[in-house]
Amino acid sequence: MEYPPFYNPEYETLERSELEALQLKRLKETVVHCMQSPFYKKRFAENKLTPDSIQSLDDLKRIPFTTKQDLRDTYPFGMASVPLEKCVRLHSSSGTTGNPTVILHTQRDLDQWANALARCMWMVGLRPYDVFQNSSGYGMFTGGLGFQYAAERLGMLTVPAAAGNTKRQLKFITDFGTTAVHAIPSYATRIFEVMQELGIDPRRDTRLHTLIIGAEPHSEEQRRRIEEMLGVKAYNSFGMSEMCGPGVAFECKEQNGLHIWEDYYIVEIVDPDTLEPVPDGEVGEMVLTTINREAMPLLRYRTRDLTRILPGPCPCGRQHKRLDRMKGRSDDMIILKGVNIFPIQIEQVLMQFKELGNNYLITLETSDSNDDMTIEVELNQLFTDDYSRLQILTKEITRQIKDEILVTPHVKLVPKGVLPQSEGKAVRVKDLRKKF
Repeated sequence: MEYPPFYNPEYETLERSELEALQLKRLKETVVHCMQSPFYKKRFAENKLTPDSIQSLDDLKRIPFTTKQDLRDTYPFGMASVPLEKCVRLHSSSGTTGNPTVILHTQRDLDQWANALARCMWMVGLRPYDVFQNSSGYGMFTGGLGFQYAAERLGMLTVPAAAGNTKRQLKFITDFGTTAVHAIPSYATRIFEVMQELGIDPRRDTRLHTLIIGAEPHSEEQRRRIEEMLGVKAYNSFGMSEMCGPGVAFECKEQNGLHIWEDYYIVEIVDPDTLEPVPDGEVGEMVLTTINREAMPLLRYRTRDLTRILPGPCPCGRQHKRLDRMKGRSDDMIILKGVNIFPIQIEQVLMQFKELGNNYLITLETSDSNDDMTIEVELNQLFTDDYSRLQILTKEITRQIKDEILVTPHVKLVPKGVLPQSEGKAVRVKDLRKKF
């Protein structure tokens, strides 16, 4: 059967002028709707704004930013724009410190979320004849139920494997003929490692052709390594629970940036210090406004994610803006010896060395009143333990990292399997510095 190239052609192929007209219409409706929220009603009154203050997309800048702290301060339901009896589900962050953030959904919100994510999966070539396996946790984490309902809407046979138990994951992949898997990047490498232990060749023994990765920052080098290991095309996904979950932005088959669905969101990129807009192509903090949500719309939400808008059109024919892969988070930035460093910069260097495995840990400590960085990285199991070769390799890795981050780290090469493994998001940084 021949399938069309677009899942929602009426929205995916809108010209810029049509897309912006739709955004303005939905923005005005959203602002009116937000007046049902005690939080936004008060926020607008404090800033002498009314819904009539928003007559153009440029007027969006008149609205103050919304932050994660606002969600915590109004916990649990203080930002709702509909009565609670109209809500059918909530998702929440882990809330390890202080109140968690809670996002409410009506049935329409869930339907729209499923449509957006199904659109993403269709865009990378998944079709009803595919078998989709989801290795995300189900429950409060949005990656489980989000992909589950989207895959079902697209019409695929779904395998809700959930997180962990890698040997079971591989049994499902081989027995059920799984063709597409959703996994975080660090877990994708773990799947390959267990394949090696069990003697499974992903090209010979499985039908895998597509991997969807996201939920933790990763470099282009890490993506290419995963593709080579598993013999798949790996597509980058961006989402966050405050914006529903996965499906906010997604790569197409061109793999040249993530299309952000502008019929759902208005995107701004601002300087994280001045909060002023930056030109397209310049890195800044992403700010998102939801324009297609009922239960809990958010206006100008500071995501803390650092990225940029890629200039120019995409050959795939979609007119929605493209985001560069996330450079990290403004609140994850390491400041060492006065230098701003993002862990992904270090990963980009490490992944270029075939002698190295995929697991690494950055530790920051204070020694004699000076802050130091130690990078432990596992060796590839195929690499010999020749001492002179290890010395040469360590020096070269140290040199390249210093060239990238302008600080000289202590690099330690350790045997494969020494560093802790996690079935969830990988822990890449331990900050043990003394706080004065």
